[in-house]
Amino acid sequence: MQQQSILAAVDLGSNSFRLQIARVENDQLYMLDGLREAVRLATGITEDKRLDKPAQQRALSCLQRFGERLRDLPREAVRAVGTNSLRVAKNAPEFLLQAEAALGFPIDVIAGREEARLIYLGVARALPQSDSKRLVMDIGGGSTEFIIGNGLHPLKLESLYMGSVSYSVRYFPDGKINKSSLKQAELAARSEVQAIASEYSTGHWDIAFGSSGTARVLCDILEQNGYSDGGITRAGLERLREQLLKAGDVNKLELPGLKPDRVPVLPGGYAVMYAAFCELGIDHMQPALGALREGLLYDLLGRFHHNDMREVTVQQFMRRYHVDSRQAARVARLADMLARQFMEGQISDEESNLLAWAARLHEIGISVAHSGYHKHTAYILANADMPGFSKTEQAHLSLLTLAHRGNLEKLRGKLDTADKLAQVLALRFAALIYRNRGEVELPAMQGHFSGTKFHLVLAPGWLVQNPLTEAALLEEMKQWKNFGVSMQVVEG
Repeated sequence: MQQQSILAAVDLGSNSFRLQIARVENDQLYMLDGLREAVRLATGITEDKRLDKPAQQRALSCLQRFGERLRDLPREAVRAVGTNSLRVAKNAPEFLLQAEAALGFPIDVIAGREEARLIYLGVARALPQSDSKRLVMDIGGGSTEFIIGNGLHPLKLESLYMGSVSYSVRYFPDGKINKSSLKQAELAARSEVQAIASEYSTGHWDIAFGSSGTARVLCDILEQNGYSDGGITRAGLERLREQLLKAGDVNKLELPGLKPDRVPVLPGGYAVMYAAFCELGIDHMQPALGALREGLLYDLLGRFHHNDMREVTVQQFMRRYHVDSRQAARVARLADMLARQFMEGQISDEESNLLAWAARLHEIGISVAHSGYHKHTAYILANADMPGFSKTEQAHLSLLTLAHRGNLEKLRGKLDTADKLAQVLALRFAALIYRNRGEVELPAMQGHFSGTKFHLVLAPGWLVQNPLTEAALLEEMKQWKNFGVSMQVVEG
């Protein structure tokens, strides 16, 4: 992957959309520009878990403005991710098509624990080196992430479905704050945090940090009103609680440190923070400078410096599921060669990487059961926590591995682009050639794929010397014919 001098990250959060642009100097990033808009996507999630039209329009308008700022950057220099609201919304796939058109770049929806990993990376990069174990808490609009880490390495990751926007909408819909609504919000949040308290409570870490907007605004309020000498404290939160109840309405709050755009989501964010302090035994929390967008930038930088977290994850999965690494390497090499021929060299680095990772992981399902192992592989890759991978990337790996063997009918309607077809053809053929799981003296090959016609020329005499492979290829031709693709394998 070619090094880039400018990188950009776009965070489609449930409360705010953020754009961060940075300059690359060796292995360091220097922040150049940042934009933030309070889109409040989470307020548009209806009871039936769909994103309503007003929220979609706010989001699209914002992304168009971000897109204007990013217009001159190459695709590989920009990473855009969606978080909880886009994980939850049932109509997210349709909305994302419009969102990508507005932004001008692909948007990946990431899982909660992947969001937590990236948040920790952003926070840790902004902190001085330390041997201390750190608790990082990030209250977003729709979810809250908890991470315990040491140095740059996260040790435990968790994401809970509670956030400043979702709780404000649910428990303080009209902005009114009373003892009953505040208690309900706090108890609901405490119930969520209780599920992780045994592993995240005080004693498992040395120092606590709060990242993103809610933590920073609470810190500002406590410090500027004299409720805290520095940072967020439990005593300071309890004094703020008194002020919230005294005001009775979020719109009547007049507190130094409270910015106008944070007013509507303050009570929900407060309830989540106070619940965490109570359940995890936190007495003091420092605000952190980094967050998700900085983590995205450093993760993207790692991909250029051959330090791609996705490669680390693939290696870990191969060890965990006892993959035959030599067999995986054989299949990966042949699949890559064929895909480049079928796609006439127009395969991107990302497409090449995903195909290689699918080839190296295609047999992990054997650890579950040999019968139908490709189905087990596909399920694991679609649903497991895979640090570094987006949900879209995991879905692509799942599709390729599901498709690498067996009846093609299961793929009806799923291979919707010529590139996907070419990659599936390459992986199926590579797995078929190496079915005996040993070294094979490969013939010279020349492949061509037009989208509906597949043609592969092999060196003369090879099929005669490999009759079992020839029989398998004849069956493969029948499969593709029924699928609407003409497949010809000839010697010449």
